[in-house]
Amino acid sequence: METLKIEIPKGFKVESFDHSTGEIKLAPIPQDITERIKNFADVLNYHKIDAAKFNEACNGLETDEKAYKQIKLIVSALNEGWVPNWEDDDQWKHYPYFDMDDSSSSGRFSFDGSDNRGSYSDCGSRLCFKSEELSDYAGETFIDIYREFFVIE
Repeated sequence: METLKIEIPKGFKVESFDHSTGEIKLAPIPQDITERIKNFADVLNYHKIDAAKFNEACNGLETDEKAYKQIKLIVSALNEGWVPNWEDDDQWKHYPYFDMDDSSSSGRFSFDGSDNRGSYSDCGSRLCFKSEELSDYAGETFIDIYREFFVIE
């Protein structure tokens, strides 16, 4: 028997190996969602939504209405299918909160942390994250979209 050494490309793993044919199938190694979602274009790609069609669907909406649609998609993508169970008092639901005081040291709308809630709510169900880390990531990464949702200009 001869030996053949194959270097598996970075980001892939062996999915299967057929001993009779020698066929090797590779599969991508799943990346953490924060590695796959870096901007709103990635969110649209995650949901298989064409950017032009999304923008066309938002024609005529107020800025905050479009931002709300964007945030719902962001939350859905980062949660990867997780939906808060409001009947479960032990399940934490996280959401970003913001310093909306333009007289703050930053002088502008800024991300201020994350909070969590049990079965009572300070935020909408569609806007909760399954972890504080995802909530922080969304608040920091998509701050401009959150600003459009929260701030009247």
